[in-house]
Amino acid sequence: MLLINKYLKSVLTILLITSFLLITSLPALCGEKDQVVDIGSRLELFIDHFLIEKLNNSQLILHEPKDEGRVLLFDNSWEGPFCAYATIIKEGARYRLYYRGNPQAGKDGSAIETTCYAESDDGIHWEKPDLGIYEISGTYNNNVILANNAPYSHNFSPFLDSKPGIPLKEKFKAVAGTGETGLAGFVSPDGIHWQKIKEESIFTKGLFDSQNVVFWSQNENCYVCYFRTWSGGGYSGFRTVSRTTSKDFIQWTDPVEMDFGDTPNEHLYTNQTHPYFRAPHIYIATAARFMPKRQVLTEEQALRLNVNPKYFNDCSDAVLITSRGGNRYDRTFMDGFIRPGIGLQNWVSRSNYPVLNVVQTGPAEMSVYVNQDYAQPTAHIHRYSLRIDGFTSVHASYDGGEMITRPFRFTGDTLLLNFSTSAAGFIKVEILDLQGNTIQGYELENSKEVIGNEIEKAVSWQGNPDLKQLMNKPVRLRFVMKDADLYSLKFR
Repeated sequence: MLLINKYLKSVLTILLITSFLLITSLPALCGEKDQVVDIGSRLELFIDHFLIEKLNNSQLILHEPKDEGRVLLFDNSWEGPFCAYATIIKEGARYRLYYRGNPQAGKDGSAIETTCYAESDDGIHWEKPDLGIYEISGTYNNNVILANNAPYSHNFSPFLDSKPGIPLKEKFKAVAGTGETGLAGFVSPDGIHWQKIKEESIFTKGLFDSQNVVFWSQNENCYVCYFRTWSGGGYSGFRTVSRTTSKDFIQWTDPVEMDFGDTPNEHLYTNQTHPYFRAPHIYIATAARFMPKRQVLTEEQALRLNVNPKYFNDCSDAVLITSRGGNRYDRTFMDGFIRPGIGLQNWVSRSNYPVLNVVQTGPAEMSVYVNQDYAQPTAHIHRYSLRIDGFTSVHASYDGGEMITRPFRFTGDTLLLNFSTSAAGFIKVEILDLQGNTIQGYELENSKEVIGNEIEKAVSWQGNPDLKQLMNKPVRLRFVMKDADLYSLKFR
């Protein structure tokens, strides 16, 4: 009897331990999609599968930006064909553009490089002000904000610091430097007059042979830096991206290489990661995908275009990558986001590199900027436009389809959609509980068809948009769609 009791106790202990392990690991076993997320009242883009649980006869698609033409020529003697690593910052009603001036090919960080500046009232028409800060090419009438300070004009990358409580004299910050120097930190009160925050570099654990970007993340409550490393160590393998964080812009964590999930390795020359201006918890990376030795031009064609002979043996395009923080990138879309334009001049090395940041340029429009015609006399910045939130969408064809979200909680009383339909199309919304049952009053038959093309439109059921009774309760949304695109949603 004693042996039997000991045996039963052992079995019971094993069962209790097993049950505990199963319970504590349930979220992992069930998967992320079954966990309830709290989206509050923030805007959520359908740019990844974060909110999507099921697609039926519908799909997540990537949209093609509209070519709006060139907006800025690198036509000053201190600018030239090797201008690159540009950044655009929208501060209130003013747009600021920063870029490397470099009239001739040479070693990274050469003394001839400068940092140039342009500004605009609309993001479309640009001026290069005569700043009078440095004498360049025998004149103070130039738009240079940093010079005679090699190698920091090679890849000077500024940002508008949104950290609460920042002193006005540090309103703008920047990083710049090469593998030899590490990244130096710069500060400015006006975005034009800059000085080092300290003489020593603030971060040294990278190669930095590209544009390295920093911003304050309100979502992660720290500065985040995305910078160039190589997958094979040293300068071997693939050009890739690593990340470090800081609370004070001075002390930085050990770098962590970014994870791209189960996707093929590709050379990412610049990463251009930044918070999306309407949803800063989502980081948009308009990265430059570099294809070494993928040559399109012949020597004769390069000669006719007057391309530098060292810069037509490769080609590049822009890809769209996203992140929601941490060391994980989401590569839902492997296709090109901005393809090289028509004309051989767009198929040279290091052309089509996106400018850092996407900015709003109209009530329903945002713009992406790209360097084109690299290593040619016609080098310039080109503008492309998209509808607001219009990087991607959930799309259903004329035959109809549906999408069901993962369970979430929200704050607000009205569901707003950014969407477009054809004249024959529509979107209807049904609200489900955590178990997938329809919530009374929010059945599909009570949902008024959403028809049109709007950045923000309320959904209603029997003419009533009020969702107060569901606020902070776990729900799913079921979208039934016909010939329609859904770009984003939020609760007001």
